[in-house]
Amino acid sequence: MRPVHALAGVACLALAAVAYAQSTAVAAPDNAPVQTAPLVEKPASWGDAQAGQSKAGACAACHGLDGNAMQQNAPRIAGMPERYIADQLHLFKSGQRTSGLAAIMAPFASILSAQDMRDVGAWYAKQTSGTGVADDTLIASGPNADLKFYQVGERLFRNGDATRGVPACMACHGPSGAGNPGPAYPALHGQDSAYLARRLEEYRTGTTTYTHATHFKLMADVAKTLTDEEIKSLASYAQGLHTRAPGTTKESIRR
Repeated sequence: MRPVHALAGVACLALAAVAYAQSTAVAAPDNAPVQTAPLVEKPASWGDAQAGQSKAGACAACHGLDGNAMQQNAPRIAGMPERYIADQLHLFKSGQRTSGLAAIMAPFASILSAQDMRDVGAWYAKQTSGTGVADDTLIASGPNADLKFYQVGERLFRNGDATRGVPACMACHGPSGAGNPGPAYPALHGQDSAYLARRLEEYRTGTTTYTHATHFKLMADVAKTLTDEEIKSLASYAQGLHTRAPGTTKESIRR
């Protein structure tokens, strides 16, 4: 086993509205009543990691105190982008995500507001993901014979497969598997291989209960032609993948 290393348009609309109001509208009386409407839920702002720490207390039983889960089938969420965690909690709360441990997650997510979800996400985003190891056993037979098991996944992660239209995983998840906070792509490095393999198998089915399934469909297109061996190898490679510590070089690692 081894470690593997739009504002202008808004302004125009506003100016046009002012010009129209000045030419056609009648001045409102003083102390005019304010229009009000009930809000179902407070809109979420960027998360507060300190607030999220206390709200995440119930998560520790499965995901660990710092998000590095030790319980089988529970994913590592340390270092995950804030928006990704908040999005997944929303899917559990709304009943859209139903696979895996959804039955356990739904009750916990159901009591969280949108702001709570962002706060919890902010807390885990600040944590450092641990790492696992990748399986370097030699493949004995088949098209990948004589390759180390993780190398099949490494090839797909770094290069994809143009013949099948499979993009490199690192194009979205980053070369170190740290994810992307912008489009809320999850971190993969150090993730439990059994959990990651199960998620890839779910994407491969191509069926989902998500209302907004853009990201699911993207991954379904990626996974639809992957073999069982490729999925397990990708999962193993990601499990052993980690970000190199600041200041280290290849030479210092060799020493």
